[in-house]
Amino acid sequence: MARIEYLQFGCGLCAPESWLNFDASPIVRWRRLPLAEQLVRRFGPPFPPQVRYGDIVRGLPVVAASFRGVYCSHTLEHLALDDFRVAVRHTRRYLVPGGTFRCVVPDLERLARDYLALSVELPAHWFMQESCLGYSRRPRGLMGLLREWLGNSRHRWMWDERTLTRELSAAGFTRIRRAQFGDAVDPMFREVEDPARWEGCLGMECICP
Repeated sequence: MARIEYLQFGCGLCAPESWLNFDASPIVRWRRLPLAEQLVRRFGPPFPPQVRYGDIVRGLPVVAASFRGVYCSHTLEHLALDDFRVAVRHTRRYLVPGGTFRCVVPDLERLARDYLALSVELPAHWFMQESCLGYSRRPRGLMGLLREWLGNSRHRWMWDERTLTRELSAAGFTRIRRAQFGDAVDPMFREVEDPARWEGCLGMECICP
């Protein structure tokens, strides 16, 4: 069997078999436990069977310097700043020299520009909802807290191009550029990139030296 040379973390339901796909949702870990099927169906999506449990911050169970490409989509904004820095260091460690890391996150600069240009009556409400930074209703009770924990929908740190470029450089990446959907030289990225998740967002590409 050919060795898989492409890694995706925070994969969600996008898990092509030609990629090694990890997600940190507890549902991925629980789904094989006895009597867990009903709980999984109630609180989470039906993850494909090839999705493995793995937390990029704690480190994935893979060999260093063994992947030609790493990808994540709408994952990094769910990490606190310190955890983000750990995650991108791990990402660089997993890549072979010359390997490519591509990611896409919400574009804080675009959101800020749109917010300033809004003519709606309550622009702050729009911004907080679009950025996923606020709560319109605090989770209450055991069920509410459980859904909040399993869903992990809140954003913990937001990014613009200049700041994300600086952080990737500090992690040791080179040839950092703003990316667009489908513009990767390596055709393997076409298997994981979804145009709907790039629209109006910030995509970045960089290389492991």
